[in-house]
Amino acid sequence: MRTILGGAVLAAGLMTVVPALAAGSLNIYTAADDGKLHAAVVEAFKKKHADIAIKEVILSTGPVTERAIAEKANPQADVIYAVNTIALEKLKKEGALAPYSAKGSKIPAEFNDADGFYAHHWLTVMVAAVNTKILDEKKIPVPASWDDLAKPAYKGMITVAAPTKSGTGLTIFTTLVDAKGWNFVDGLHKNIFQYNSSGSAAGRQAGAGETAIGLTYDTAVLNQVKAGLPVKLVFLGLTPNIMEGGGLVQGAKNPDNAKLFLDFLASPEGAAAYAPFVGAPTTPGLGNVDLKGVELWKMKKPVDADAFKKEWADKYEK
Repeated sequence: MRTILGGAVLAAGLMTVVPALAAGSLNIYTAADDGKLHAAVVEAFKKKHADIAIKEVILSTGPVTERAIAEKANPQADVIYAVNTIALEKLKKEGALAPYSAKGSKIPAEFNDADGFYAHHWLTVMVAAVNTKILDEKKIPVPASWDDLAKPAYKGMITVAAPTKSGTGLTIFTTLVDAKGWNFVDGLHKNIFQYNSSGSAAGRQAGAGETAIGLTYDTAVLNQVKAGLPVKLVFLGLTPNIMEGGGLVQGAKNPDNAKLFLDFLASPEGAAAYAPFVGAPTTPGLGNVDLKGVELWKMKKPVDADAFKKEWADKYEK
């Protein structure tokens, strides 16, 4: 995640389409970790609402969430987006979000909060980046499941982000514990060559031939594939995933503009702006990853992230 604090006001005069409705300011808090994604969203939004002056704070998910909660008595943000479900639920529980359902949304109801406090705009799925050249040379088959990865043939051939340091790692391992239990993770741990602090690092390592298998998120693998490297994106049966979205800040100083922004994010036009940078928008018909036939894992038990990280550290970071 990026840890940049930004406050740029975009120039309204550069855009040509100016609806009469749009004017004033909009303060955005976001954890969009790819500056290109956020820039594309803002650029597309400004084409519709050029008179709105945008200010943004770009931080990782945790700091964005805690900052918004700390500011509840005097909110500085109008809207929050590109944060995961855990963060959205915390913001909702702490009273930092106000209910709002976007107008004109094409997002299926299953991706919206049942109480109307937030909408999920895209999914990120966790997959394997497999260096097929390495496996071919070693005459080892491409793994087809998580169970395969725990087999002796893959010992020392896998890298992945540590859940204590990365949201990607946290999503992968909380899912595996939920689905298969700690005993399975104990077995997989024996085959891990390296734990990283970055969720995308394992994908780059597979692309560079530093590891045969990198467990990472969808677009981190697609970047290696697009670069022409001998990397294949592999689903491993049950698929860890995380959804990201946004909502209206309770007590927002510019609520009308915040609602316009949320309407835009939930529209096909808005989804088209961020679709190139994410795996699977929740708006139908867009995305870089085909999820047909993919088993998206739904957690059976709620996750206490802090407790999980502590248990993980006690087991594997001694």
